[in-house]
Amino acid sequence: MSHQAKYATAVGLLVLLNGCANMADSGSNVTASDPKKATRTGFLSNYAKMEKAPGGDGALCWRQPGLDLKAYNQVMISRMVVTLKDEQIKGVDPADLKALTDYFYKSLVTALKPQMEIVDKPGAGVVVLRIALTDLVPTSVGRSAMGTLIPYGFVAEAGSGVAAGGPAGSTPYLGQTGMEIQFLDGATEAILAECIDTQIGRKYAADVESGASGATSTWINGYMNSFQSWSYARNAFDKWSKQIAKRFAELRGISPQAK
Repeated sequence: MSHQAKYATAVGLLVLLNGCANMADSGSNVTASDPKKATRTGFLSNYAKMEKAPGGDGALCWRQPGLDLKAYNQVMISRMVVTLKDEQIKGVDPADLKALTDYFYKSLVTALKPQMEIVDKPGAGVVVLRIALTDLVPTSVGRSAMGTLIPYGFVAEAGSGVAAGGPAGSTPYLGQTGMEIQFLDGATEAILAECIDTQIGRKYAADVESGASGATSTWINGYMNSFQSWSYARNAFDKWSKQIAKRFAELRGISPQAK
């Protein structure tokens, strides 16, 4: 048996030993924000105001001064817009786009429903979410199948993200997912806040210097994702949904799990 085959077998055993819990939480560490790739398509009103958001993993945001989210207890998620570059449009199946936007919608509902009522019409006390997917690059499964089998000790691969000016542990074949989002007052249509972010698939933990254990954990969690074109996109959607729900709860002064 070759070295790579033995290594793949060992990884499979580790995945089984870690169980489904690790896989379910993989969205928190197998993608990373890359602010340099954040898009500015004109979907939002003012990109110049944006700064790194607290707890946003690199997302850039702004909100109206003095915004009081305690006045809102409902949320409406508008139909999502997809704005891609010409070369990206050619590489994305329309059926995949529908599946991805449906997944993101359901992820947002799951994250927000414990604290806010989900409604389908704007009005007083409603925050309206307008979302554009602005950057969709699928995982290159063929390249990833070999790349994710390379041990952490392969220094050139481990440092590839940093060497290219991206997040540590990111690689060029794991895809990327971009989003621009606007939060509106459901009664007046006033813009409450806006954010942009692009998430990059990665193989290793962000802090490469912390040692192999953390990197190996990320690598195991993301191992199965590398064999599906859009797994990293779904991880990015789940991460954004949780971040939005957490930030809403903080600004409304409640527990994220409270009704």
